[in-house]
Amino acid sequence: MESNPYKLLIAATGSVAALKIPVLVKSLIDLNDTESACTFEVRLIVTEHAKHFFDASELPPKVIMFDDNSEWQAWNQRGDPVVHIELGKWADLMVIAPLDANTLAKMSQGICDNLLTCTTRAWDLSKPLIFCPAMNTRMWQHPVTSKQIAMLKEWGHEEIPPIEKTLICGDTGVGAMAEVATIVERIKEHAYKRK
Repeated sequence: MESNPYKLLIAATGSVAALKIPVLVKSLIDLNDTESACTFEVRLIVTEHAKHFFDASELPPKVIMFDDNSEWQAWNQRGDPVVHIELGKWADLMVIAPLDANTLAKMSQGICDNLLTCTTRAWDLSKPLIFCPAMNTRMWQHPVTSKQIAMLKEWGHEEIPPIEKTLICGDTGVGAMAEVATIVERIKEHAYKRK
């Protein structure tokens, strides 16, 4: 890996789209073998509910996964690292994929009750944060959703909008997370701007 890799902080919330996390992370790591313009270092934050949808053993071996326990195990006394601060300092870019309705609501209100939301609350707004909503069509269409997304955009965060498809629940409509390839392309655009 090059001496100055592009540092990606991927975050996953408790949407069924978290099934795609191993594919997303592997797609990014695989770029290191095919792209000469940039190499990527990836760390992953997961909520407790996100862990329900994928097996951590499917992640590439060099990817470090952080959860709420990581925060509390790292800190015992003054001077110990505060994980949500350290991850924010470390990262060049944060991507929340998927961003479920619950975490969207928390972020838009400034609630920080887990590692992921603490990291977003302490995020340096001069650095990019991309969010990829994923929820049932009825949740997506609720009037509060557009207001919450507008709040995140007002802060400078970027949305990769959900797409229309038949959802896991059987409903068809807008709400599915954007395709992994779309997310990877947006990440590459940011990484290559740095070069």
